[in-house]
Amino acid sequence: MQARSLLYSSRPAILDGVEVSARSAGSGIVGLSPLARVARLVQPHLEEVEARIAQQAAAFDPALEGYVVYAVGSRGKRLRPLLALLAGGATGQINSNHVDLAVIVELIHIATLVHDDVMDEAERRRAQPTVNARWGNSLSVLLGDCLFAHALTLSTNFENADISRAIARTAATVCSGEMIQTQRRFDLTLTVKDYLRIVEMKTGSLFSAAAELAALISEADPKVIEASRNFGMQVGTAYQIYDDCLDLVGTESATGKTLGTDLRKGKFTLPVLIFLRSASEFEREHCCRLVLDEQIEEMIELLKNGATNGALNESIAAGSDLIREAQGTLDGIASNPYADALFFLGDALCEMFDQLRV
Repeated sequence: MQARSLLYSSRPAILDGVEVSARSAGSGIVGLSPLARVARLVQPHLEEVEARIAQQAAAFDPALEGYVVYAVGSRGKRLRPLLALLAGGATGQINSNHVDLAVIVELIHIATLVHDDVMDEAERRRAQPTVNARWGNSLSVLLGDCLFAHALTLSTNFENADISRAIARTAATVCSGEMIQTQRRFDLTLTVKDYLRIVEMKTGSLFSAAAELAALISEADPKVIEASRNFGMQVGTAYQIYDDCLDLVGTESATGKTLGTDLRKGKFTLPVLIFLRSASEFEREHCCRLVLDEQIEEMIELLKNGATNGALNESIAAGSDLIREAQGTLDGIASNPYADALFFLGDALCEMFDQLRV
């Protein structure tokens, strides 16, 4: 993952009437967090997405409505809707179909979170008890299934059947990635290449679909659609690397969710794989003992300071490099405030990575 040598600092954009550069976009000089500043460009559309998501509960049987309200009501980063809206604006005019797409990709994401929390036995998500913590695993699995099915039902409303088919394929890819990751828990033969393939499937594919289909809705040139797809895939993959690193060094009070679940469940994420790749036989055996004994804090110290000279920091650098590569794909999209905001979204994610460095 080599970062491309690109000079974007001269590329200006207008966000909320303030001209900013790629260099200043990550500095916080405008007084907002980087993600919040990017989101302001499409805030009215994001609010419409939020209202539409809340309205979906009414589509379910009244006996289920309360569970759906609870699952969709806790507001996350909404990165996938943000990406869909920005990509729509970067390649055309944002319209109701872009809003529909944003709602659908977020519902698919919420469904995966419900299922993830069951598999991880997580107790908190978005600063509140998880669905499984409140109502148990059986109901949670079925609720996740209902959300998946509802999202796919909504996707059939697009006049272009290619969009519906692409969303269905993406949902299947996301689930397949999760299954492969579960299949390979505690697998010491897992490689970085294997890990990246899993991440591209379970996370990158939904980001990629959000950006690609937004450009398709805009009837953009095929090369622009491809550039959007690649940007989404790389940013989504990098975000999963960030989330995996956060699981090791974040705090539950700050993130609002249960952390440390990857190691406890034997999911070997990038920091662990980088450590194992160059570790001695003794270190590998020690690592395995720590994981099996759930000595998470000791394992994290190894990843910070082990023989790899900091597998955690190396993972953070790899994620940041991937984002810079993604920003390079935006050369294929004509500059406008939304396209520039896509670039700044990458800067915001890089800043989030930097905050994890130890």
